[in-house]
Amino acid sequence: RKNTKRVPSFRKLLRTSKIKLDNKLKNKQYKQQSAAKKYRKEQKKLREAVRDAISRKPFPLEECKKKQVAEKREEEEEEDALPLDMMDEDDLKLMEDLARKASFLTRDLSSNEPVHVKKRKHESVIEKYEKVPRRMQTEPEKELIHLLPIKDKGGIIPQTMEKPVLNVAQDEEEDAEELEEAEDFNEEPLPVLTPEEMAAQRRQKLQERKMHIAALASAILSEPDNNIKKLKELRAMLMEQDPNVAVIVRKLVMVSLMEIFKDIAPSYKIRPLTEAEKATKVKKETQKLREFEEGLVSQYKFYLENLEQTIKDWKQRKLKKSNVISLKAYKGLAEIAVKCLCELLVALPHFNFHNNIIVLIVPLMNDASKMISELCFEAVKKLFKQDKLGYASLGVVKVISGLVRGRNYDVRPEVLKVFLHLRIKEVELQKDSEDIAPKKKFMTYKEKRKNLSRMQRKWKKAEEKLERELLEAEASESKEKKLKLHTETLNIVFVTYFRILKKAQKSPLLPAVLEGLAKFAHLINVEFFDDLLIVLHSLIASGGLSYRESLHCILSAFHILSGQGDVLNIDPMKFYTHLYKTLFSLHAGRTNDDTEIVLQCLDVMFAKRRKQVSQQRALAFLKRLSTLALHVLPNSSVGILATNRVLMQMFPKMDLLLDNESQGSGVYLPELDEPEHCNAQNTALWELHLLQRHYHPTVRKFAAHLIVGAPTEGSAALPLDLSQRPATELFEAYSMRGMTFNPPVASVTPRRKDTFSQMDAFIDEELNKQLQQHISETVVHKPLDFAKHLKESSLS
Repeated sequence: RKNTKRVPSFRKLLRTSKIKLDNKLKNKQYKQQSAAKKYRKEQKKLREAVRDAISRKPFPLEECKKKQVAEKREEEEEEDALPLDMMDEDDLKLMEDLARKASFLTRDLSSNEPVHVKKRKHESVIEKYEKVPRRMQTEPEKELIHLLPIKDKGGIIPQTMEKPVLNVAQDEEEDAEELEEAEDFNEEPLPVLTPEEMAAQRRQKLQERKMHIAALASAILSEPDNNIKKLKELRAMLMEQDPNVAVIVRKLVMVSLMEIFKDIAPSYKIRPLTEAEKATKVKKETQKLREFEEGLVSQYKFYLENLEQTIKDWKQRKLKKSNVISLKAYKGLAEIAVKCLCELLVALPHFNFHNNIIVLIVPLMNDASKMISELCFEAVKKLFKQDKLGYASLGVVKVISGLVRGRNYDVRPEVLKVFLHLRIKEVELQKDSEDIAPKKKFMTYKEKRKNLSRMQRKWKKAEEKLERELLEAEASESKEKKLKLHTETLNIVFVTYFRILKKAQKSPLLPAVLEGLAKFAHLINVEFFDDLLIVLHSLIASGGLSYRESLHCILSAFHILSGQGDVLNIDPMKFYTHLYKTLFSLHAGRTNDDTEIVLQCLDVMFAKRRKQVSQQRALAFLKRLSTLALHVLPNSSVGILATNRVLMQMFPKMDLLLDNESQGSGVYLPELDEPEHCNAQNTALWELHLLQRHYHPTVRKFAAHLIVGAPTEGSAALPLDLSQRPATELFEAYSMRGMTFNPPVASVTPRRKDTFSQMDAFIDEELNKQLQQHISETVVHKPLDFAKHLKESSLS
């Protein structure tokens, strides 16, 4: 008969309501549960029946009172024999027949059902297996272990095994024999090696391991597709157990695997295959590539886990039970593991598990070990510098922000200083902001239908598709995406900075925060300007900041005001006053390097805001800067004089200070810290005359140039290499950090010492005669007699 039930079509399945499908699922689950429940009940009945049958077996009765041993044994033997002796042959035969039948044990003995019951249709295979006849146990019951059954033509054959009973005496004998064998073995003397032989043996083992590592690495690099399984063999050498060479071998394997992964890792991220992709049939080349990628990712993951475990073991200072490496050697292994992770962080930012490496590296930046923390700092800086798109930078900034917050701002200042190396500049953001607005399409759909023919529309669609494919092939990221990543990164940076300004103002992180604000202040949203300026001024006014921190506060404030903040009506006079007061904190000692911050502040305060600066203020700063140039190093003097040149060219009445006659009323007050009221117009730049005699030739050039009014043309004008460079660049160019002098000092050939042939150039004639006479005389050595005068006195 033909089956009329049809399989429901896809459309019919789509029309099926969700409630109906849920009901079907519930019914199916209910049937499965009821079947399982019924099976459990049947098993329980079976166990009860077996237990009841065993309990009905006759056991010998115990007597309460003790009698003589011989009589008791005889009585027990008689009692054991009574039941079988009292049975007839027919009864015994009936019992044996019942024992052979499965129903004797399987059926419920308390019920009145007949022994032979017809088989039911729903009788399961397990019930059938349980009803197989079993032999009655006349011996003490032994515990059975049920094994997997065997299936043949007749059905399922159960498999069981008796649980082995431990023989204590036999085990003791075996243990004693083993101990004797071990003692015999220990009695054999081991060969004693001299230190030279041990060193030679160690060198031989190490050479063998090196050759093995080199062979595996070269095989993998020559054919990565075919030899990807050898990565596992090489990675297994990370667990080297020979204590003589374990440390060196593990270090070599770590570095070798790191270089291999850097070479064979593809330039894209490998994603896991879906179930549908695994089920589809593909070409042999594609399948081979899939196997290679899957093996590469799995081995790379295990390698990173090994590195992480090495670092954790060193941090926790714990040894494994089967370890062959001492605690002292763990630090060296951990340093190599950190180096490998740093290399992979920089070399493979596009590959799998890059975020996991970031999570491992960033907390180590705050490590107590200086070497490990510096390795991590350098790796993160390199990553920031080479990250053009911003994905990796965003991941690192997120982890750093979480670390600072999780440690309650108790981290090293260098952790926040890495933000200064982010590749986010004003030019890039201004360039990207042009593309923020949605691009207007060349033609809408309606215009295309109206103005273009069908063939032209078809060609236009093909061109647009081709352009999209070309962009994907070039892997060029859109400017909008780049801008979005930069914005998100900066938001996290500023949130970290503002949290520290709000909650941890006395933290050692404050200088790093102020330095970061000074760099990125022009990118802050205008809404925060007022509050931020108030906070910066309160920090300066509190007096708890060092001069360097206050300089960063001033630089941050003027970056804010010179950028988007120029529309705000804020008078920054208090910041000018504080910088004027702070200038004399600089000197030729360790504060000389901070002159660069002062030069940046002056550039923002005067060059970019010259319309808001009064003449009196400019005169006061010019005079104080000239005084400052006398007691700093030459590179600072060059930078300060270059700033003075800009001031004299920007404010035309600065030549008042080149005249020694006073202008107006009052006397110059150099000790007053108010630039507007110190009467700087009544003094002169006498410092330039001293700087004209400076030992550095460039300082002399600048002083001579300024003393004639800083002309742009003529014989007194500066050369182009000095006039067109900014003050900060000149400061770096003439720096003496490397113990070098710029320009280099000319080498002078040593003069020959004048030799005098005669010694009479400085000697009188008479003295010269006496000397010559004394030299010509032969010297006769006479014995000295120290008691001569005593002898003469005794004779007299």
